[in-house]
Amino acid sequence: MEIQDDSRATSYTTLAAGSDFRHELEIRRSRFITVLRRSPDEDTARSLVADLRREFHDARHHCSAFVIGPDRMIQRSSDDGEPSGTAGIPMLEALIKRETADGVTDLSDVSAVVVRYFGGILLGAGGLVRAYSESVSKALDLAPLVERKRLRLCDIGVPHADAGRLENELRSGGFVMAETLYEARQAVLRVALPDEPAVLEEAQDRVAALTAGASVLNPQGTEWVDVPR
Repeated sequence: MEIQDDSRATSYTTLAAGSDFRHELEIRRSRFITVLRRSPDEDTARSLVADLRREFHDARHHCSAFVIGPDRMIQRSSDDGEPSGTAGIPMLEALIKRETADGVTDLSDVSAVVVRYFGGILLGAGGLVRAYSESVSKALDLAPLVERKRLRLCDIGVPHADAGRLENELRSGGFVMAETLYEARQAVLRVALPDEPAVLEEAQDRVAALTAGASVLNPQGTEWVDVPR
């Protein structure tokens, strides 16, 4: 789906598309069931809490946290009855402080819910903080993650007779070809490039060299795509 995006970030890390990811810990007889869901918006994030309240209706707590958006502007958490600050905030910090590469903390579009079944032993405030933080961190250790990149779609108009040659040369040069449109007067090659000024400038020079200056790169909209890590 093509979108317009004005975020400062051009990439971030998120959960791989697919089913919710689950992981369970037992800490001093309490069960901590962590469920992670890829959540591009608040409705999706909040639906995870609602789904798990129905599934684990007899659990004492359904604590939650989520971070959303390429710039991670939306951040929410809930203790759901645990002592204030002992569940939701530690969970949120486990998400936003997660290193996805050396020195990189860019995890987003992720909601986490920890369902707790009380085991009869009080953990204390410090114990709860550690338990909820560890529950999310351990789940993230095992969950499949992908890099999500913003690509700039660009059109290149060329004569029909030159379209095949130019497409092959661009592919050989490492360009990601999106599609080719054959219009009445010309063919339009569409390429997808990292949405960074230096990359676009280099691509513009490359197109000019391949077409002897007859064609130019015309930037269009942007599209976010998943890239395996």
